[in-house]
Amino acid sequence: MIKVLIVDDEPLARTGVALRLKDQADMEIVGMCSNGKQAIHRIIELTPDLVFLDIQMPIVSGIDVLRALPPETLPAIIFLTAFADHALTAFEVQALDYLLKPIDEIRFFSALERARRLIALKRRNALYHLEKQTSEPAPDTAPTRPLKRFAVRTGKELTFVEAAKIDWIEAAGDYAQLHTDHKTYLIRESLNTLETLLDRNDFLRVHRSAIIQLNRIVRVTALANRDGYLTLSNGTQLRVSRSYSKPLKDRLRNRKVAES
Repeated sequence: MIKVLIVDDEPLARTGVALRLKDQADMEIVGMCSNGKQAIHRIIELTPDLVFLDIQMPIVSGIDVLRALPPETLPAIIFLTAFADHALTAFEVQALDYLLKPIDEIRFFSALERARRLIALKRRNALYHLEKQTSEPAPDTAPTRPLKRFAVRTGKELTFVEAAKIDWIEAAGDYAQLHTDHKTYLIRESLNTLETLLDRNDFLRVHRSAIIQLNRIVRVTALANRDGYLTLSNGTQLRVSRSYSKPLKDRLRNRKVAES
């Protein structure tokens, strides 16, 4: 069962989510909260797998809830909001998805499927970790060469994922998702750590939630607010935050990448 917590200051909104989950056999609603302060305590107490979380609540907002929680306690978060301009903020705090009110049925169940996949990956890969000899240099030494492959463990099986085959890496709470051409692998490692282990000639962080392989970029598009987005060879589009724009431009200066 997937444990679900519903947090919204509007009773009708809480009821609406609960009714949509009623026929989902794998979903168990373990609690409902009407404010952010209560939500913080209930998330720590109940350790839900998935939280539907309203962004705009009085005193303690949904964003404040996430910022108050230790990273290791964060469940999958689907934000609820009446304002489309909150979407960007939702992704900046690593929410899985967001739903605009009034909630669209198709979008709701699409977000639910994304949550199922992420939670299944976390459970299946609870023992996943980078092999010590490849990912954790000794305390008194610095790594002598970049990480060339990831050792991903599932139960008794060990799969090796070559760094060269990774298109991009996405933050997922205290995990990271390695996106390759055919499959996504989940590892229990932060993007901050991976950024130090990967070859800096090949990989670059473009957002607090994303690291990309430079040779997968086919287009970079600048936006008016000094942010931008890039397109990978597989069609994936990723945001480039302004703090990472200049390093990206510097690295691409000698590469043939279209700009628009």
